[in-house]
Amino acid sequence: MKFNIIHTNDIHSNYENFSKIVSKIKEIKNKDTIILDAGDFADFKRLELQGTKGEAAIELLEYASYDALTVRNNETFNGKETLSNMATKSKVPFLTCNLCKQGDINIEGVKSSVILDKNGFKILVVGTSPDLSEFYEMDNLEYKNYLEPIEKEVLLNKNKYDVCIVLSHLGMDADRIIAKKIDGVNVIIGGHHHILMEKPEIINNTIIHTSGCYGEHVGVLKIEMINGTVKLLESSNINIEDVQPDKDIINILKENKEKAIDNISNPLYNIDDDLWHDVIEENPITNLLADALFDVLKCDLAIINSGVINGGIRKGIVTNKKLLEICPSPLNPTIFEIQGKYIKEALQNSLDSDFCLKDGRGPGFRGKYLGRLHVSNAIIECDGRKISKISINGEALIDDKWYTVGSSDYLHRGTGYDSLKNNRNRKYNKEFLRNTLREYLEKNEYVKKAYCYRWVKKIY
Repeated sequence: MKFNIIHTNDIHSNYENFSKIVSKIKEIKNKDTIILDAGDFADFKRLELQGTKGEAAIELLEYASYDALTVRNNETFNGKETLSNMATKSKVPFLTCNLCKQGDINIEGVKSSVILDKNGFKILVVGTSPDLSEFYEMDNLEYKNYLEPIEKEVLLNKNKYDVCIVLSHLGMDADRIIAKKIDGVNVIIGGHHHILMEKPEIINNTIIHTSGCYGEHVGVLKIEMINGTVKLLESSNINIEDVQPDKDIINILKENKEKAIDNISNPLYNIDDDLWHDVIEENPITNLLADALFDVLKCDLAIINSGVINGGIRKGIVTNKKLLEICPSPLNPTIFEIQGKYIKEALQNSLDSDFCLKDGRGPGFRGKYLGRLHVSNAIIECDGRKISKISINGEALIDDKWYTVGSSDYLHRGTGYDSLKNNRNRKYNKEFLRNTLREYLEKNEYVKKAYCYRWVKKIY
């Protein structure tokens, strides 16, 4: 028996690229083809998903005739209720064998595995999710180490299938472990680490393949089953840059964007002042977010980069639509302890405009530039090039002193500002930065305070 696997991973809601993938799928699929996704298909940075509770993603998957996808953290970022809404309404199975609600309770609509029937040939597909336990726990979800759950699905379905495929959003290291340790897994379609493979890796006769990220490539495997052994006939990762978009996918996006805008454009409240934004210079809207983090996290000072915000807000009506447009990153307020010398190094880097304009790409980030660091409960004196003094709550910063800093999970990892990774005792808040921003924009005293600048230029 010969069959083809067309697969994607880590599309992250780059649906304009996905429209090209769908054109390519239509071109190359045949009656012996299955179509799979290895996670991070639905990234809730997009209005179409936020405003339809993820249902726009379902329409895209169903139109493209996907057979299954695995659940990754981006499918959980809007909460388990949204995930359940998507999974229960989708004709395309949502899979994960190692993520559940606390108490070992299944997430409504989500399956551990599914058996596909392709012309009488049975294909077991098992889904896996990555270990992000600290974030899952905030939404009362429970992560299980992947090996035992995969083995369980293989054993439960023994003699019911001809080929076993694992949709893995665990990363390449874990994929190799699965191939080495679990008998009966024939193919692993991987994701999470955004690796574009020139050719599949084969370990213990298990074929591992992954196709980069952002919908820039679509993976294809041609497989033959001979006497119980899977043989790889052909493989490729097809670049879709020059492929024409599928017009129906574009129309689905347009229709869902209109629905979404209607759903999330209701006025929340009014603000009395314009809050402008700048990537390089200190600006009031990022100052407001820093002040909000300082108040929420009860820390010595707050630090946040302007790159997590895409633009400002004019005085007048504020809507959820506007908040999602300017703060799309699913980042969590985070408190940690760090020594003063590392804070100073990060702030000094922030004086360099080229540093601020670096690509901000990193875990959870949905903006473009890294951006200038903004602070609350601190004053930085500088000449525009070099910091001369940093005061925290009116007292000079001490290099070896440990300070509690309110920030984001992006900066606590040292993303962009490398020195900030030298921290300890981190703790996350469940709400995203945009939720914090939404709450504090309504407080007029915080809007006014945002114009009190913290970077003070002194010429010596």
